[in-house]
Amino acid sequence: MERRTFGGLLRAAREQAQLTLEGLAAASGVSVRAIGDMERGRSLPRRSTLNELLDALALDEGERRALAAAARPESPRPARQVPRQLPPDLRTFRGRTDALAAVRRLTDGIGERSGHALVAAVGGMAGVGKTSLAVHWAHQVADRFPDGQLYVNLRGFDPSGTAVDPGEALAGFLAALGVPGGSVPDGTEQRAALFRARLAGLRMIVLLDNARDSQQVRQLLPHAPGCLTVVTSRTHLTALAAADEAHLVDLDLWTDAEALDALAARIGPERVAAEPAGAAALVALCGRLPLAVAITAAHLAAQPALALGVAADELARSRSRLDVLSTDDPHTDVRAAFSWSYEALEPAAARFFRHLTVLPGPAFSAESAASTAGEPMATARRLLRLLSSASLLARGAGGHFVLHDLVREHGRDLLDRERDDRFAAELRLLDYLRHNARGAVRALETRPVLELEQPPTPGVVLVPFDSREQANAWFEQEVRTVLAALRRTDDPRLLHFRLELARDCMPYFSAQGQWANEIAMQRLGLDAALLLDDPAGVGSAAAALARALAETGQGEEADWLLGLVGHQLDRLPPLGRADALRSIGWVRGRQQRYEEALDHARRALDVYRTLSSPNLVARELNAVGWYLALLGRHREAVASCREALPLLQETGNRFSEAATRDSIGYALYHLGELHEAVGHFEISLALYEEVLDRYNQAEVLDHLALAQRDLGDARAARESWQRAADLLGAIGNPRAAEMRSHALALAGQETAGGAATGTATEQAADGSPQRTP
Repeated sequence: MERRTFGGLLRAAREQAQLTLEGLAAASGVSVRAIGDMERGRSLPRRSTLNELLDALALDEGERRALAAAARPESPRPARQVPRQLPPDLRTFRGRTDALAAVRRLTDGIGERSGHALVAAVGGMAGVGKTSLAVHWAHQVADRFPDGQLYVNLRGFDPSGTAVDPGEALAGFLAALGVPGGSVPDGTEQRAALFRARLAGLRMIVLLDNARDSQQVRQLLPHAPGCLTVVTSRTHLTALAAADEAHLVDLDLWTDAEALDALAARIGPERVAAEPAGAAALVALCGRLPLAVAITAAHLAAQPALALGVAADELARSRSRLDVLSTDDPHTDVRAAFSWSYEALEPAAARFFRHLTVLPGPAFSAESAASTAGEPMATARRLLRLLSSASLLARGAGGHFVLHDLVREHGRDLLDRERDDRFAAELRLLDYLRHNARGAVRALETRPVLELEQPPTPGVVLVPFDSREQANAWFEQEVRTVLAALRRTDDPRLLHFRLELARDCMPYFSAQGQWANEIAMQRLGLDAALLLDDPAGVGSAAAALARALAETGQGEEADWLLGLVGHQLDRLPPLGRADALRSIGWVRGRQQRYEEALDHARRALDVYRTLSSPNLVARELNAVGWYLALLGRHREAVASCREALPLLQETGNRFSEAATRDSIGYALYHLGELHEAVGHFEISLALYEEVLDRYNQAEVLDHLALAQRDLGDARAARESWQRAADLLGAIGNPRAAEMRSHALALAGQETAGGAATGTATEQAADGSPQRTP
């Protein structure tokens, strides 16, 4: 080959080998863009890249020497330093597949950008691995930036407490670019201008690590279109995105698989494979936080004989995981890493953060956070934004906030150190839950709900409930907080909250068919009632728990609980005694002991009639009618339920009217009056939809489907059973499978025009419908 430029020789060799750019890229592992830049004379290859190209082209020795010689400049390049300041890439870097794919897409398009430099800001909580990702990415794409790399640790969150001044960072960059010390301007703006001038026309990587905020990095950004700037910060640099078009990359915790892979990379895959359960427990206790996993791995590497299960037990039993996850270097100490983020907060945000650790569980709402800290909502939202921006909090897709386990532990230590009033915060949280649960029940119920005797504690947020949808949404948002808070509440001064919340959450749990939550809640309520020796509380909680257990087939314990309720009857006031009798009747009905159910319902009705409450009387008339229907006394059932209807319509009790319409329809169905039965089922269904009771909608649809099927309308019956299956499936009720099987059984009959007979009707007549009467 004649001596000419490397680009010309490379193109000739490629064409001689009959390879396209893409073919050479695939054979060599060098990107199409990089090869194209070389052929156009824009860049020269590194030695390793050159060897890959030569091997792929299969050149003879003379051709290889010619290309190698051409790869060296024929004349000395202008005197200019080419800085190579990137920190070393971690040998044990693992995972981050999604994040790397995202940032690689940014880099892949850099050559196509016109007039714009590329800026990427990697954010995330302390210890999540922002610097590791940025350095790894920069090393992977370094060959695309032949003019070098600049790096500075801006110490935005550092034990020294002093962040690097932008002017100081610029002086370091200019020195690395070969600017003599005497030629470096004094002012920051002048230094920034010279820095950008020196980078004009160059292709460089600038890594700005550990930035405090957008302002600190703005003057360090090159404007050259061929430059890549990567910023890492615990602060979400939204201002940099808005003003400088930075691409924000939010780095989350490792997945379980990534954390295990990283642990294996540090202590050996054989050790992890030998104890998978111990390894999984360790990364879980580390909260899948990369820094915590790295520290744990370092401890394990120093003790190769230590079993992973033993190490996990020690970490779980330690008084403070943060003590175990400590090192002699504050830069690799989990507690120190968190403390730098905390110390950067304004006093109000620091206090608010400490109070968040009183909240149980990892996720919480803005309203519960505001109440716990005793702050107005406007202030709380501002402070939550500050804490989220500082990466001490994360925001879930549903709008809730999430506090990492190790961050919470650090915050609890701070709460104790600052001597904040933990009891007052717990009281405000429970009062928030109690008052808003009562407000939500008032919106859900169509019968009168008593006001709480005591007003809310100052600082508690009261949520307005203008619709049933809002009430349901509040319960859905706070139910985990309610359960977690009550499990942790063992102070005798707070036990009454268990009783009141157990009572007020019951309508929501029942309407949604959330029997597991109802059982957990009522157990807590019953425990509190027994400790307080509150007969009304024991009666209501034991009855509600028995109902939920009977609903899930746990009849033996339900019997014991009904005995406990029975022992309280003489200690209860009339209303409590009537409610207890009603509950016993419900459980006996669920157990198919219909005579006993009817007896208790009639006894409850007698008491309700003495209380001058038409609503309660009508509700129990329906219960009596329902048990009569289950006993096959259908005419009596219709009469009892028809007596209830005008009372319910007068009081506006939509829920009980829905149940009564269903009872009438059920009795009429078994009397063979199918068309009239369908009419009542349809009214019942509409009323249950109005009160947002998905569980009982499904029960009515089951009854409606039977009538539709017996009328010969297989399509309508199938659709009703399918709707019932969808409703029950949405709330995790196992009866969804039963409804779906009924729908599937009718699928083949739609075209045949036939109607099923026999089995389902017999099961319906002999079985135990689960709707609350």
